[in-house]
Amino acid sequence: MNVRRDPVCGMSVDESRAAARAEHRGKAYFFCSLHCKEAFLKNPRLYLEPRPPTSLPARPTASNPARGMYTCPMHPEIVKTGPGPCPKCGMALEPLEPQIDAKEDPELHYMTLRFWICLGLTVPLFVLSMSGMTSASLWTVWTQFALATPVVLWGAKPFLERAWASLRHRSPNMFTLIAMGVGVAYVYSVVATLFPRFFPASFHDPHGHVPIYFESAAVIVTLVLLGQVLELRARYRTSGAVRSLLTLVPNAARLILKGEETDVPIEQIRPGDRLRIRPGERIPIDGIVEGGHSSIDESMITGEPIPVEKSAGDRVIGGTLNAVGALIVRAERTGEQTVLAQIVRWVGEAQRSRAPIQKLADAVAGYFVPAVIGTATLTFVLWVGFGPEPRWIYAMVTAVSVLLIACPCALGLATPMSIMVGTGRGATAGVLVKEAVALERLAQIDTLIIDKTGTLTEGKPRLASLFAVKSVNEDELLRLAGSLEQASEHPLAAAVIQEAKSRKLSLSSVTQFEATAGKGVRGLVDGKWVVVG
Repeated sequence: MNVRRDPVCGMSVDESRAAARAEHRGKAYFFCSLHCKEAFLKNPRLYLEPRPPTSLPARPTASNPARGMYTCPMHPEIVKTGPGPCPKCGMALEPLEPQIDAKEDPELHYMTLRFWICLGLTVPLFVLSMSGMTSASLWTVWTQFALATPVVLWGAKPFLERAWASLRHRSPNMFTLIAMGVGVAYVYSVVATLFPRFFPASFHDPHGHVPIYFESAAVIVTLVLLGQVLELRARYRTSGAVRSLLTLVPNAARLILKGEETDVPIEQIRPGDRLRIRPGERIPIDGIVEGGHSSIDESMITGEPIPVEKSAGDRVIGGTLNAVGALIVRAERTGEQTVLAQIVRWVGEAQRSRAPIQKLADAVAGYFVPAVIGTATLTFVLWVGFGPEPRWIYAMVTAVSVLLIACPCALGLATPMSIMVGTGRGATAGVLVKEAVALERLAQIDTLIIDKTGTLTEGKPRLASLFAVKSVNEDELLRLAGSLEQASEHPLAAAVIQEAKSRKLSLSSVTQFEATAGKGVRGLVDGKWVVVG
């Protein structure tokens, strides 16, 4: 997402979703609405040249205690200042507060690089191992050793570090099993390659070589890397849904103080401040209208596509879009107290909340990892005590087999990723999931009851039916109404015009156009007075 700043209202605008675009002196500018574009084209210098300093006193910027704090996606109870690895599992910590200017996750970049390089080394290793030439000659053994070594020592480095962190903090997890399985398989294969005489004759094939498991170690590393890349990519896209909500709030507001007006950063607005909201601007705070009259597009909150008329005494919500009128608004809630900020916070908390199934998975993983390690240890001890000679060699091979079989990491990763992707996808579609437990219970729902007529809409009005009196032709009625509505910016006007164009009706020009707020429009079309309201 490439975010630009609207030079008129200061709002952050995504280039791909900008309502308008204009060029001035070879440079492209992006706007949140057509009103901002028209204001810019009338006088570009007003918005591009530095503004003279104001005599208003400097105001402190409100601080957000959550900004700069990071948490672990697997262990939400871990909260630290600044990025770094999780002390429990070693995963990279994520920002506790969504950041609008967040760039691509560096962990995603490096994991993707590791995956593609390891994949390029693992594929020929796997083909060579499965071709039946594994022990045919000495060069195939050393080729597998050369291909597997960078995969295990470099590609698996993040997993080895996380496994070591889990052991140091006595919090074994799936990465503990992954590291042990990969490490034991690789070390065993290296010993079998360098010192084949350590193994009994029964271990040797007709060519005198001991079976090796380089391909198992490399394939496990590559598959786990693929899972990490998919999870990190889904997590980044999910956080993008939250960042898109943040772009609805402009980064500057028009402050009225001591008879003077100036644009100040949104962080400096305090409750009680009076702000001027110009046509086409988004409202930066939650407040009450003190003067002026306009219509506000509140579809982001209510789902209703029809703008709501606002005048003195009415409440407005931050992030909603002002249409054609100008308003004077007294701020009531700013910053983290606004409705939009609470929505963003809810989405973030839902992504980090723990569903019952996730707690079950964590509990199972907590017992599963020690159980596997205990089983491998018990297997080793039993073979040493009761197995045939050479007991130590057989014991090591059977213990390695147990660790390799119990190596999957889906138990610890699938549930957190499904919760995160589900809540993020819902936020993109306008559905807020306050807690992960609600998302889990949603699977059992078979009946949905909507408590407000009109909430489920297409997002914009459409002319569904048209009825004309007997003395008036239906197409002529629509042509006259569409001709008049060309001069209006109301969403209902756009619906009438769209239907007229779909019927390929020829619209006429309108003169003496008048609009009465909250009532309708009138004008002269083809010498006839036409009124729509």
